[in-house]
Amino acid sequence: MAKQGKHPKGLMVLFFTEMWERFGFYLLIGIFFLYMTASKDGNFPGMGFTGTKASDIYGSYLALVYLTPFIGGLLADRYLGYRLSITIGGLLFSAGYFLLAVNNETTFFAALGLIILGNGLFKPNISALVGKIYDADPKYKDLKDSGYNIFYMGINVGAFICNFIAAYLRINYGWGWAFAAAGVGMLIGVIWFWTGQLRAHDIKAVDKVSPPTKEDMPMIKILKTLFAPAIVAAIIGWIIPGNIFGADSTDAFLLFSIVVVIFYINILRTAKKQEKEPIKALLAVFGAVVIFWAIFHQNGAALTVWAENHTNREVPAAIEKPVTTLSLNQVVSTELKEQTKTDIHGAEVLDESGEPVTQMLPDTYFHNIPVSEWPESGKKNLIATELFQSINPGFIILFTPLVVGFFNFIGRRRKKGPVPTPAKIGWGMVITALSAVVMIFAVYASNNGAVKASAGWLFGTYAVITIGELCLSPMGLSLVSKLSPPRITALMMGGWFLSTSIGNKLSGVLSGMWGVYENKAFFFLTNTLLAGLSVILIFSMLPWLNRVMKKYTEDKPSIPEELVEEEI
Repeated sequence: MAKQGKHPKGLMVLFFTEMWERFGFYLLIGIFFLYMTASKDGNFPGMGFTGTKASDIYGSYLALVYLTPFIGGLLADRYLGYRLSITIGGLLFSAGYFLLAVNNETTFFAALGLIILGNGLFKPNISALVGKIYDADPKYKDLKDSGYNIFYMGINVGAFICNFIAAYLRINYGWGWAFAAAGVGMLIGVIWFWTGQLRAHDIKAVDKVSPPTKEDMPMIKILKTLFAPAIVAAIIGWIIPGNIFGADSTDAFLLFSIVVVIFYINILRTAKKQEKEPIKALLAVFGAVVIFWAIFHQNGAALTVWAENHTNREVPAAIEKPVTTLSLNQVVSTELKEQTKTDIHGAEVLDESGEPVTQMLPDTYFHNIPVSEWPESGKKNLIATELFQSINPGFIILFTPLVVGFFNFIGRRRKKGPVPTPAKIGWGMVITALSAVVMIFAVYASNNGAVKASAGWLFGTYAVITIGELCLSPMGLSLVSKLSPPRITALMMGGWFLSTSIGNKLSGVLSGMWGVYENKAFFFLTNTLLAGLSVILIFSMLPWLNRVMKKYTEDKPSIPEELVEEEI
């Protein structure tokens, strides 16, 4: 057995490659909504979209980003290999980020398309390589858990630092420079990936294409029975007159999702007798955790609006000098300028024809600050909004060893052994519901947005949902690896990503309803009730899920439960 701490050489190559990829991915998430809703005027113009349109695009983008890994993983397994897929994905990523630097609506959507395709080829395959370099040599078997821990930290290091770079560049030089930084970071990641292999030969050694066996579902059949009808359904949803669910993209995605659900139900219907129960269990969990992603990924939309307009972001005197020196603060002015009028809840004020009302107003930040409290200088220094997006990855780094240690501690003291994976997922949803409760209290503390709320509320909700994430997200992938019939493991892992995709789209739909709720407490109460429904579903199924786990996972090798190939 290898000495403790002696990991495969390829780990550090993959660690830093993934770090740079996540640097760009979360840099975009941190400023995406802000950029879309920023005015087209001024020195640093944005896209000028309404909050509703931006939420719709945000949800659709995240949905598609988590849809393409399904097909990307299959392409790498059967045709391209992992290294080529990662390289193509990284270059598509970089091209997309550079194209975003062009302030044009056409190039904006083209750039998102490149990023979506890039993620599909990159995301599932670099994670798979981590497991393969440990599986290739028996001497690394006992180090696989800690290897995934190290890799997982790379994800969160990249997600943590990116927002500081984004804030500095977009405040001082404009949005385009921030997007370009993401592109440069991804190029560094691709170069590191290939130069690192000169000394880490274990990556090349495990990069082998596995042509489909007679038990695998052929790619052409997957395309014909899943993606072709799903795309047709999406097109129908897009072109039907009017909107059934508020937006063409939502209608399209809903019809697309219905076809996906039918596809997986058909897999269950035609499965072998001994495969039916584990497939049922997986599909049940997929349905329940959709709500988690719908709540979790509101961080880049609804919670960004809360941070931007309803949170006290004034730079504290104790840190004003270093923040100012690093240029991580933005200066807002009380000088009146023409902009869309909003009420104190952030909802746009519309005229009789339904068009937004524009008038001479101060910076949005001053809308819920009494005129008597406006600064005499007319200007105020604020911490950049996107820095709040670093709270979650920061807590991931801090809480990961605590959560893993907690479950290990409980497992040693339980007469029945370790806490079952379905139970961890259930408790993850309970904690997710509590994160929404934190924001309900934040609304009441701020008198429903009439006054600025403390930044402590955002730290609180992110701390709670991070614990929920650590209980749920890695456990979901672990469950898939344990229960999937070997002949359709890739398809069932794709099901996990597809459920994530549906949840991400719902996050945009829910965030788009921000202006509908006059009392914002009811917005977060909706999240709480949805999470509560998911909790009821999971815990009502828990005895059955535990029986299925025990019956179908005994003596079956699997990837580690704690912090498997997962990303936030």
